[in-house]
Amino acid sequence: MPDLTAPEAAPAFRHALIVGKFAPFHKGHMLLLERALAECERVSVWIYSRPDFAGMPSPLRRNWIRELFPARLFPGLELLPDAPHPPMNDESDAVHRAYVRRVLDGWGVRPDAVYTSEDYGDALAAELGAAHVCVDRAREIVPISGTQLRADIHAHRQFLDPTVYTHFVKRVVLLGAESTGKSTLTQALAQSLGTTYAREYGRDVYEREDGHLSPEHFLEIALGHRALEDEAARTPGVHRWVFCDTHAATTLMWSYLLTGAALPELRALADACRTRYTHTVLCADDLAHEQDGWRANTAVRTVQQGFIRQELGTRGIPFLEVQGDVAARVAQVWAALKV
Repeated sequence: MPDLTAPEAAPAFRHALIVGKFAPFHKGHMLLLERALAECERVSVWIYSRPDFAGMPSPLRRNWIRELFPARLFPGLELLPDAPHPPMNDESDAVHRAYVRRVLDGWGVRPDAVYTSEDYGDALAAELGAAHVCVDRAREIVPISGTQLRADIHAHRQFLDPTVYTHFVKRVVLLGAESTGKSTLTQALAQSLGTTYAREYGRDVYEREDGHLSPEHFLEIALGHRALEDEAARTPGVHRWVFCDTHAATTLMWSYLLTGAALPELRALADACRTRYTHTVLCADDLAHEQDGWRANTAVRTVQQGFIRQELGTRGIPFLEVQGDVAARVAQVWAALKV
């Protein structure tokens, strides 16, 4: 049996530095960071790029690391801030080395080790008077690079933690009155495109409360539905899109229709629908009305559909209206998504 009273091995280094773009933060970066944290008392990570990546700016990339390596579990991890006037990415390695040394001196950061997976690591470590630890330079453990990922995020998504990949997943929302085929189409699209979907959460609450809803219930519905969307975007089977059965703006409409009021928090969630979804699909009311014991009649469905059109028009949200049977509607959405 191991001697549980034996002292732990001393760390290999006092203070390690990891510097790079981390665009996006992938499993190779995670391996590098895990190795440094296991071997060093303290690890400083510095993210910089010029130009920066508009779709994933440095604060977002730092937040990915914070979420995957939380401070309560990794107290020795330090995320360095942005520094002014970084050199362009295509400047020489010598220019970048001098910049790193100058900024670190100004911050009082003096590592005794530099951890990289790159050829430039030896020279950078020498510039800083530190040792160089190279981790998986041949990309044998994690066979991917940031350049390869940026070329096709979705094809290489297995090299991203779901926390990171969810940022690149687009949401497609399906709207329509009762009995317009939203739920069926949502599931059919997810199945046909090999991805995930978020079911309508409102029915859960409606049936639980036997149809007696208050404005507070509608806020609960909107928050619950957003949570289902976020969960679907992080599910391992997600690929490129999440299809969402309704959204908060429709929930706002129902709150007014059934209670005559809506909470300010729900109105704010409805406003956010303008930018939350990449595509909005309106299911036409050309299907036969099906009564399931909870729905109103065909005439009421027409009124509901009119309110949804008004909501989209008032908010200036472009939408695709799909008609016909399920196969026809799937094909129309495919064409819009350019599948």
